[in-house]
Amino acid sequence: MAYMIDRFPSEEWPRLGAMTLHPVAESVPRARYWFRKFLAPYNPACSIDDCALMISELVTNAILYGRADESWVVRVEWFRVATSLRIEVHNPGFPANVQMRRPEADDAHGRGLLLVDSIAESWHSGPSRFGGTMVSCDVAGAWASSEGFTPLLF
Repeated sequence: MAYMIDRFPSEEWPRLGAMTLHPVAESVPRARYWFRKFLAPYNPACSIDDCALMISELVTNAILYGRADESWVVRVEWFRVATSLRIEVHNPGFPANVQMRRPEADDAHGRGLLLVDSIAESWHSGPSRFGGTMVSCDVAGAWASSEGFTPLLF
């Protein structure tokens, strides 16, 4: 797995961190771990656990539904947008028409976007700037103010 973090975001480049993951099941817990590790120094007011759950669901979907002829990766990025946190997950293949499912009570799968929809302020899907599909979610009020935003370094 490759990963990167931007320690000092700015208005011109508000990305707080990014990771590139192989499309395998083991990437889901890795995504949660690294996201928590990289977001915690920014001391968000939102629940990091809720955000990690959304990343788990979006990365799982990207792994399940991403397709490419050659080897491919899932990209995860998170951004500061004013006082909100935006999480983006990118996977290759044709841009998909991502839709929330309404599973039956005994269905084993199909609740990922329902969870994201219930936790996030909003979520969106569309073409990825890397090619393929991007699904993003926004968490409002992740920070109290946009003034003096810097990570807490330990």
